[in-house]
Amino acid sequence: MNRTSAPVDAPAPGAWEDLVTAALLGTDRRTPPASGPGRGREAPVALLDAAATETVRRRAGLRPARAARRPEPAPADPRPALPAAAAHRLTMLLADRSGVGGGGRRGTAPDLMELLPQWLAVANSRGFAAPPQALPALLDAARGRTDLRPAALTFAGPRAVWLARLNPDWRFALRATPGGGAALPAPEEADRVGQLWQEGLFAERVALLSEIRAREPEAARELLAATWATERAEDRLMFLDSLRTGLGPRDEDFLEQALADRSRNVRATAAELLSALPGSALAARMAVRAGACVAVDHMRAEPMLTVEAPHECDANMERDGVVAKAPAGRGERSWWFGQLVEAAPLATWSGRLAGRTPREIVTLPVADDWQGELHAAWCRAAVRQRNAEWAWALLGVPSAPEAGGPGAVSLAERAKLLGTLSAGERAEWVAGFIAAHGLSEAFQLLGVCAVPWAEPLGRAVVDALNIARDAGSYPWSFSGVMGLAERCLAPAEASRLDGLLAIPDEPEDASPGAGGYWAEAFQRLVTTLRLRAVMAEELGAAAPR
Repeated sequence: MNRTSAPVDAPAPGAWEDLVTAALLGTDRRTPPASGPGRGREAPVALLDAAATETVRRRAGLRPARAARRPEPAPADPRPALPAAAAHRLTMLLADRSGVGGGGRRGTAPDLMELLPQWLAVANSRGFAAPPQALPALLDAARGRTDLRPAALTFAGPRAVWLARLNPDWRFALRATPGGGAALPAPEEADRVGQLWQEGLFAERVALLSEIRAREPEAARELLAATWATERAEDRLMFLDSLRTGLGPRDEDFLEQALADRSRNVRATAAELLSALPGSALAARMAVRAGACVAVDHMRAEPMLTVEAPHECDANMERDGVVAKAPAGRGERSWWFGQLVEAAPLATWSGRLAGRTPREIVTLPVADDWQGELHAAWCRAAVRQRNAEWAWALLGVPSAPEAGGPGAVSLAERAKLLGTLSAGERAEWVAGFIAAHGLSEAFQLLGVCAVPWAEPLGRAVVDALNIARDAGSYPWSFSGVMGLAERCLAPAEASRLDGLLAIPDEPEDASPGAGGYWAEAFQRLVTTLRLRAVMAEELGAAAPR
């Protein structure tokens, strides 16, 4: 038999909201609504009693819902399981929450979370699957560190997407996996490719275009050309950027058409890509314009470069990607001039300047304070065109007494130029720079060197740290380099550091407590390097030397 009864003392609509308002404003400004057994008491007590009663009512008054559908089983991960020692190590790395204390000193214990990216890189190179029980902690770590996400999601595999659908905190895994983890069609699957390109979400289409471009550049360009006219401007920009992979002469016609695009950003990107093709028509046009601005003055005792910057930015220059409006504080003519030189093929200059080599060209003096602008533009051109000969010329010898070379106007320029060289060449040049100039100027340059650091670079860093220690230098100013060394020095360097673990005698002018700090920092460095060697062995990989 069904029995129904009217609720006793049913709350008025909005009762909970009234209680919250009274609590926020204070009972001296808002009288709490009379409710339940708290009626007649002092206002604060009445408010608390009413809130307690309403809380029970809200919880008990929920109607039972249908049971949620059980999730589908997690997908299988066919990759081999981690060795037991490596799985235990992963648990330790993910559980570590060490940090710098209030005094700024870390002690001698390694920072395990800083070793996690390197551990993941080795595990991924070995093709291991993540232990299922470690996935939640791994996704939590990746949630807090965007730099960790690519390697963490690769290691987590398909189960990361499965878990992300169940926990909103891990939605980044869905955003980072186009199609929610579904496999992209192969280029030869024409029907599936066409359907996804026409109907897919933007992230899926970007991923599809990038995948095809990496394998069949022309097929990707044809796919993009088929819908180019109907794409949104911001989408065209992202799609066009994918052509950087496998960029070649056959892309020129499409990019030339993009120079007439209604979006300025699309036009600028198309022009940048064309200028990276030294044989393109745009590169030839830029060579004529830039060449007309630079000449050799033979009327002086020694040859000197002279610069006559453009007096206007015409419509044809704008169509070829030159931005007419200069940034605040920048002269228009120098702004236009820099863009022309940056986009001109570097081969232009030997022919234009009497067959001189790049090294001979950059050592020529430049009249009227144009050297900084001209050399900075050549730096950008060398990076864009991946021209190692010009990069070497602009870098100069690392021991040069000036700020790093005849054409490098900043550490950022030097770092970019180094990126055009091989890993071994970068390490050797930076090692020479450290030997000549010390570590204070080298931190940004170390960031572009391959890890683990090659032996000459590792030795240069250790020697420079040792010199700074013996000189009684302020130790905390080297904490950034020490942190890099912990992650980037080859583990084999640990044996060279044993002699630096004792507290040194401090010079009279040394920072107070510097000797103890240096000993502590070197102890942590040695401990970390040996731990990295053990980690590599646990993963079945030889420790890098």
